[in-house]
Amino acid sequence: MPLPSVICFGEILWDFLPDGIFPGGAPFNVGYHLHQLGVPTHIVSAVGQDVLGDELKRRLEVWGLPVDAITRPRALPTGFVRATLGANGDAHYEIMPGVAWDAIDVSEPTLAHAAAAGAIIYGSLAQRSRHNRTALTRLLAALPSSAWRVFDVNLRAPYDDLALVRELAGQATLLKLNHEEAARLIGERAQAAQGEAHARTLAAETGANTIVITAGAAGAGLLRAGEWHWEKSLSIQVMDTVGAGDAFLAALVAHLLQGASAPASLAHACRLGEWVASQRGATPAHPAAPPTPS
Repeated sequence: MPLPSVICFGEILWDFLPDGIFPGGAPFNVGYHLHQLGVPTHIVSAVGQDVLGDELKRRLEVWGLPVDAITRPRALPTGFVRATLGANGDAHYEIMPGVAWDAIDVSEPTLAHAAAAGAIIYGSLAQRSRHNRTALTRLLAALPSSAWRVFDVNLRAPYDDLALVRELAGQATLLKLNHEEAARLIGERAQAAQGEAHARTLAAETGANTIVITAGAAGAGLLRAGEWHWEKSLSIQVMDTVGAGDAFLAALVAHLLQGASAPASLAHACRLGEWVASQRGATPAHPAAPPTPS
């Protein structure tokens, strides 16, 4: 039986890294990895009518990703982010304002895709514009009641309005965030060891029945149907962490859609996230045999 499709709503842009420029944006990265994992994916975003927008669309077409839900506002340029890397490969971002993905339009064909989707993935960054919040509301209303509503929290200053994040979390059935973001949302100290307690607090406060908290080299945890599952990270040589969390989320959603158990889905997610962290950029081509739990 074919897998249901996934809608990825939000930013698509160029990551300007010290050693080159790469396609990026969290929702796009998730969509890329879902596609690599064989999940039908529709990326709902916007690029400018410029050479950077032309090249982003060309890349997606080469990869076999549909571009019909990517609009091109006339007056706004394609987005980009300047990323700097720390000594341990961690990325820090300077995000350009007033770009095409601040004005994502949702067409009737896109709403028809949403009406048959098995999941939607949306992040917090693209909600910095009121225009996009309206577009997201339309997509959420079009989804089947059984579809996963996956909110990927990315608290990037100055676009880290906690009141807005809590509002968006209240519409989700699956909430994914790192342990520092979880602690900020509930007003406590960031401690990886407190993942389960923070997940249970967030579940009670938001109503989301599935909470995923990542903790970098320590591992990641998943609260599902009241049960907490933890997967330790494997030791790897980190190239950079750009897109590793997005690959993690793609693998998690792909396996949940396939009906895999919570522990198995979490383990597959950790392995893919680790593998991407060992590669350059957010969208490396997957190996012939994808990373699997050992």
